Parts: sequence; C-alpha cells; structure tokens
Amino acid sequence: MNFRNFCAGAVAVASMAVAAPASAAITLDFSGLNGDAAELVQEFYNGGTGSLGSTGPNYGISFSDNAIACSVQPLGVCNSAALPSGGNLLYFLDGGAATMNVAAGFDTGFSFFYSAVNDPAFVTVYDGLDGTGNVLATLNLPLTPNGSNIPGCFGSNFCPYSPIGVAFGGIARSVDFGGSQNQVAFANITIGSITPGNGGIPEPATWAMMIIGFTGVGAALRRRRLALA
Repeated sequence: MNFRNFCAGAVAVASMAVAAPASAAITLDFSGLNGDAAELVQEFYNGGTGSLGSTGPNYGISFSDNAIACSVQPLGVCNSAALPSGGNLLYFLDGGAATMNVAAGFDTGFSFFYSAVNDPAFVTVYDGLDGTGNVLATLNLPLTPNGSNIPGCFGSNFCPYSPIGVAFGGIARSVDFGGSQNQVAFANITIGSITPGNGGIPEPATWAMMIIGFTGVGAALRRRRLALA
C-alpha cells in the first residue's frame, strides 16, 4: 500500500548573512499550490512560484525539488483526508528526505502534523541551510493509525494526522522531512512554535486552493507519478 495508491498525481539558497530570525510563528498549509497535479513547492513561499507557476506569500522559505503538494479526499487525488486546516499535504517521492530552507532563520520551536501508516519517519532541524551544520533537534515519528475504516477519512489510509513539535536553542535555517518515499505525509508545518498552527500567520484567502485541470506540464508530471503509485 503506497501513499498515492488512489489516482495519485504527480533552492534557491539565500545568504546566511541576513537580518534577525523570524520572530512570529508561521504556518504553511500549502494552499494555492495545484495539489491535483502534484505541484512541486519550490519557491512558492519565497517570492517565486511552484513548479506549475502558482504564487504564494513571500515568507523567505524554499523547498527542495522533491517536495510535492497534494490534495486529499474526498475530492482530491491523494490517499489521505482530514487535514487539520484544509489546504494540501506535503510529501516526497525521491531521495531520503525533503528539505525546507529558511534563510533568515527561526527560533523557539518547530511543529507539524503528520501521517505515517506503514513506515516510521523522522524530522531533523539544522542551523545551516540544506540540512547542514549542527543538529538542533530530531524528531523520530512513530506509526500513526490507518484511516481506512475511520469515520471522516473517506476510506483513505493516510488519515488521521498526529500533531508533534519540539523546542530548541539556537537559530534554525533548514529542516529535513525524512522517511520512506511515498510513505509519509506532512501538514500545517509551523516554524517558531512547538504547537502546529499555534499563533501562525494565516495564509491570505486569495491563496485558497483552486481545483484546475491537468494540462501541459502538469499532466506530464502526473503521468510520471502514476508509475510510482
């Protein structure tokens, strides 16, 4: 059983010589990315776009090229449902982890929701970009319940989501979201707080997720992902 076993769809690194780290908690729910076409997050939160051209708020946050946004059941394409605050989930199909870079850095803590039905996963917080430097915190993520027979999960396996967070000292500049490919989903990623979504800056309503058709590069990316489901 794979994370995308339904009809699953498919860094720019800033200098560390930046101003003070982000002081307010920020929550990412990946709204506005085309989760039906497996859009790569890339520079969506960094003043740029996702792989299909979607634009979002500029939080100075970028993601490695294997970080994918995906929509959930009952109307979405991923084998998942009941995200804590709507939007899309985050997962990866290539490599051992997806990496988030925060060039300005952040402190206090880090938190998120996750679902890992078949294989445990992990998250590691670093004080350098691209998963380098000193390790500030590591979270080992145990298995979560299988939602196939849980009300509200619409028969999806990767549901419900479990919250987890960690406090740390120092300034963090990157986070690895790791585990088995296609076997762990993340949601409501929050920097600057040990509680996911707690005090996080809400994403503007104009970035609400839109369901759009599969055309051009989106359709090609989706077909490539189908072979891995």
